Amino acid sequence: MSDRRRSRRREPENDRPNVNPRRVAFDAIRAVTEDNAYANLVLPRMLAETDNTGRDAGLATELTYGTLRSLGTLEAILAAASGRHIRQLQQDLVDALCLGAYQLLYMRIPPHAAVATTVSLVKAAVSPRVSGLANAVLRKVAAKDLDEWTAELATGDRLADLSLRYAHPEWITAEFEAVVGPDELPAALEADNVAPPVHLCAKPGRITKGDLSRETRGGLHGQWSPYAVYLPGGDPGRIRAVATGLAHVQDEGSQLVAVALAEAPLEGRDEAWLDLCAGPGGKTGLLGAIAAGRGAAVDAVEIQPHRAELVAKAAKGLPVTVHTGDGREFGEAGSFDRVLVDAPCSGLGALRRRPEARWRKQRSDIDGLVPLQKELLASGLRLARPGGIVAYVTCSPVIAETEEVVASALKTPGTELVRSQWLADRVPDSARGDFVQLWPHRHGTDAMFLALIRKTA
Repeated sequence: MSDRRRSRRREPENDRPNVNPRRVAFDAIRAVTEDNAYANLVLPRMLAETDNTGRDAGLATELTYGTLRSLGTLEAILAAASGRHIRQLQQDLVDALCLGAYQLLYMRIPPHAAVATTVSLVKAAVSPRVSGLANAVLRKVAAKDLDEWTAELATGDRLADLSLRYAHPEWITAEFEAVVGPDELPAALEADNVAPPVHLCAKPGRITKGDLSRETRGGLHGQWSPYAVYLPGGDPGRIRAVATGLAHVQDEGSQLVAVALAEAPLEGRDEAWLDLCAGPGGKTGLLGAIAAGRGAAVDAVEIQPHRAELVAKAAKGLPVTVHTGDGREFGEAGSFDRVLVDAPCSGLGALRRRPEARWRKQRSDIDGLVPLQKELLASGLRLARPGGIVAYVTCSPVIAETEEVVASALKTPGTELVRSQWLADRVPDSARGDFVQLWPHRHGTDAMFLALIRKTA
């Protein structure tokens, strides 16, 4: 997106009341494509500034997140409908056309309404001079549904055609297939395009899952984690338990891998725990609460000062000491009984929560992360005592970030891979050999990977 010809960006009209939700969505998309903003940060602010609530806020959210998730597919269809390369069009017009095409192809909005409102948006927010072009292109888009367009644009290359149909870059599609196989691949891709519910974690010893469920007025108990509650709707920050630190927002899969470390069998001392890559603190808060109930304490390391502050906030009142520093250089060898290495990764397991992420990431990003992941895992093994347990975790299923990193670590003498029996027994179809691999389409969680390694000497 960054190499397209840029046009002069108009300032959002967020100072006027009752801003149309389509305009709010357009302004949010512009912030993402023009300024590399994050939709989950800019959209809530825009909704608040424009007093969009209820159904209008819901529409703006669906338009923003849905359009951003589907950008690659929408742009391919718009290129075919316009008869020109998408990069020949100014970026603000492309953003408006994608917004209109999303309504035509993915939503139950009458075609005449989707076209008319988008053309009006182009006149007001882009330029009246290109409104005729917008009208002509969108009418061509409206002439076929999504299945017809993807069939027309199909090349016969299976991965390329699946990538177009399910709006994923082809390299990500290939990485997923290497793990789930060709038969399960469409379901894995499709699950990334479904907005997930908000998962809450009831910190053990502070609030029960039942009390948290009642406070959310109907939140269902999580399917897998002993501490998870699914928020039925609304702003989680308005829930008293969340506001006061009794609970926090955390994907159920993220909860599971943290608890799997805490539940791994351990002989001997069990009082010193370590979270080596702690920011922003969800796993730290959960581990700290579990540790408090066992008389243990947690050291949490985070290299970024602002993220270390988030960790301290998440663990307030718990037996957690936060250190700002590099996990590769932290601590004395053999100091800890349980070590969590939640390594920085590509985040491809959480694409459903980050609508623009799939189009920003490159395969080369993974190549740059793998050396860091190996160094952090090596440090975690160094810091574990003989007999201690290290959990290597990523929010990515990619083989280079998961199996290959662990295989490299297991070359170190005095290490052995152990199966997470607690998690395997609790969550069906989570085993990936001796590893754990969760998936949105199988488990309703982010695609978390877990390997447990015991330090034998």
